[in-house]
Amino acid sequence: MSTVRVIPHHIAIVMDGNGRWANRRFLPRVAGHKQGVNALHRCVKACAERGVKVLTVFAFSSENWDRPAEEVSGLMELLAKALAREVAQLSADGVQIHFVGEREGLSDSLKKGFLQAETTTAHNTRLVFNICFNYGGRWDIAQAAAKLVAKGVPVTASSLDTEMAMAHVPDPDLIIRTGGEQRISNFLLWQAAYSEFYFSDKLWPDFDAAALDEAINEFNRRERRFGKTSEQIQTKVTA
Repeated sequence: MSTVRVIPHHIAIVMDGNGRWANRRFLPRVAGHKQGVNALHRCVKACAERGVKVLTVFAFSSENWDRPAEEVSGLMELLAKALAREVAQLSADGVQIHFVGEREGLSDSLKKGFLQAETTTAHNTRLVFNICFNYGGRWDIAQAAAKLVAKGVPVTASSLDTEMAMAHVPDPDLIIRTGGEQRISNFLLWQAAYSEFYFSDKLWPDFDAAALDEAINEFNRRERRFGKTSEQIQTKVTA
């Protein structure tokens, strides 16, 4: 009897390796980020085709501001161009966009672009696409706690859940990190409690649909127990 492949409902990705991809080709780091945008375009398309319902990517962390000013400005310009170029097509493809992260301190034009992209795609239901920008997992937990305190609501696991920056989607089933590194780097610290992790040696610009399928296949080889025993899981499946 054949086994049906399970498609993760929510995939999250740390898109690592753009700079190294460029360095290996003696190109400026921004050239790697441009190729990374192309890889992201392919990934969004592949996720939608495979039936993934939520895709979350780590586009720019709260720590990335410490990178060279030229690289940061290049990333901002690249994002602005991508917003202008891609949003209409993403909307036509049924993608709903959310920008997740601290917007205080961002330029007015960038904040306007974020809001316009979210408003334009709000009605779409094929794929929820979360772009974590100026985001950090510690910031996320702290801002959620601060909101609860301001409301006079006790801080509990369940109340924090309602105030996290991604309360609009379930926690990720699968977290992929490219580039050969094996760490979480302050990404979705709260939401990753029971996620499966998959580390790829591919640099992000080289990540394609085949690489996504490898990650999904590995996900299918895992047994997700959520604190239970294997026997309990197997009994539930066969019941």
